[in-house]
Amino acid sequence: MDLVHAGGRPYRLARAVEADVPAVVALLADDVLGADRETGELARYLAAFRRIDEDPKQLLVVVRDDADAVVGTLQLTLIPGLARAGATRLQVEAVRLSSRVRGTGLGTAVFAWVHEYGRRHGADLVQLTSDRSRRDAHRFYERLGYLPGHVGFKLTL
Repeated sequence: MDLVHAGGRPYRLARAVEADVPAVVALLADDVLGADRETGELARYLAAFRRIDEDPKQLLVVVRDDADAVVGTLQLTLIPGLARAGATRLQVEAVRLSSRVRGTGLGTAVFAWVHEYGRRHGADLVQLTSDRSRRDAHRFYERLGYLPGHVGFKLTL
């Protein structure tokens, strides 16, 4: 468990446990895009959590405030590859912060932690995807030094 500070308050970052899944799902659903995508079928999320938790290349993170409430989440995946001279990538997905902590500097503190996590685990670069409509998120990522370098494609199966 690691500690970051934002807005004069401490926040703990830790590996999610199964009991955190409802809070994580609530964060995913409390969003313009997530409101339509997420469901109330907790069993599917619990099965997905177990697959993530069993994979040593995956880390589902929860961010807890000083009252132990889950106020943020993100998923990290280490991806070894041959491209870029055998670079390992750190993929960041499903970043969500509760609306009550946005604008406090917590996102910046969490991403500083993410970058250090990547360095500790041998990552050569960090990458993430963000829905085209998330303009505020894009500005945030660009302030952190991320560059919009690729066009992503998805196909629902």
